[in-house]
Amino acid sequence: MNRRLLHTPEGVRDLYGSQCSDRTWVKNAICNQMKLFGFDEIDTPTFEFFDVFEEEISDNSAKELYKFFDQDGETMVLRPDFTPSVARCASKYFLEDDEPVRFCYSGKTFVNTHNLQGKLKESTEIGAELMNDGSIYADAEMIALLVETISSTGLKDFKVSIGDADYYYGICEEAGIDFDTEEMIREQLVNRNAFAADTIMEEAEVDPKYRELIKSVSTCIGSVGILKEAGELVNNKRSIAALNHLQELHKVLCDYGIEQYISFDLGMLSKFNYYTGVMFGAYTYGVGDAIAKGGRYDNLLERFGKSAPSIGFMINLDDLMNALYRQDISLPGRKEPIVIEYTADNFGEALSKAKAYRAEGKRAILKGAN
Repeated sequence: MNRRLLHTPEGVRDLYGSQCSDRTWVKNAICNQMKLFGFDEIDTPTFEFFDVFEEEISDNSAKELYKFFDQDGETMVLRPDFTPSVARCASKYFLEDDEPVRFCYSGKTFVNTHNLQGKLKESTEIGAELMNDGSIYADAEMIALLVETISSTGLKDFKVSIGDADYYYGICEEAGIDFDTEEMIREQLVNRNAFAADTIMEEAEVDPKYRELIKSVSTCIGSVGILKEAGELVNNKRSIAALNHLQELHKVLCDYGIEQYISFDLGMLSKFNYYTGVMFGAYTYGVGDAIAKGGRYDNLLERFGKSAPSIGFMINLDDLMNALYRQDISLPGRKEPIVIEYTADNFGEALSKAKAYRAEGKRAILKGAN
């Protein structure tokens, strides 16, 4: 037998036993919390036309997609992200009036990267999208929902860091940076590589004043007081409006009573081009990256024929499980099944017992006696 067949490809893995049952419990806890907020489940295809994602990601990220062709020669991709798929579906079947639409989902996403750094090529995501509501209260609802869903798993020591992409975009506009250059700068800032971002700006002959200001975006991190400090650094309307929005958002989050979970990070950006305005991520110790990411994408649905302001987030179940295990968070244990031995003579009696246990919701295994 070819022993290679016993191994999984790089970036994917087998899960079984308590790992599977723990993940199922955590996923159900999160999804139940989303349903309490009025979100309905949605299930979109595992693969889509490449066009659904093409305009929303950079050229470098497009190289990381799993691509293949259908019988008609159309380029297809395994979904790297749920949001464009949900936006496509909502544009087709919903949004006929001005009423908000709430969806939640769970499933696999796929990214064919060679620079894994501990990450998987196949990840499980759980997320929620609120469409047709551009208010600050929608922003606050989604951030509050994220706090509630994470808390429902037993994790308590975490922070939701909030930023606003318009703060950064406003500086880029004021500096006269073109789209392609901005995209390259943002890609480096997403990775917190200010040196590489500065090199790109130097080659593009960006004014040194704006180079320093853009680099400083990554260091604007802290409590609500950081917003006032950041406001003293900029003069353009777009950046100032973003800071004012975050100030107002903080007030609504205080009404939710979750201010102890909130911090601010004006360097929070995304490689996906569809994010506009408020962005946020959840962080905890024991994991190298955010366990959840989200933000506002007011222009995305226009690509599918509907104009609807929207906001959403996704929780990376793999990273969340790592945090729960590393922090020794107690999860409901998997109950061992009741074993009922039988022989040919007493099989009917044993079967009746197994049926009775199963009717009570208990696990029961029939085992032939040796």
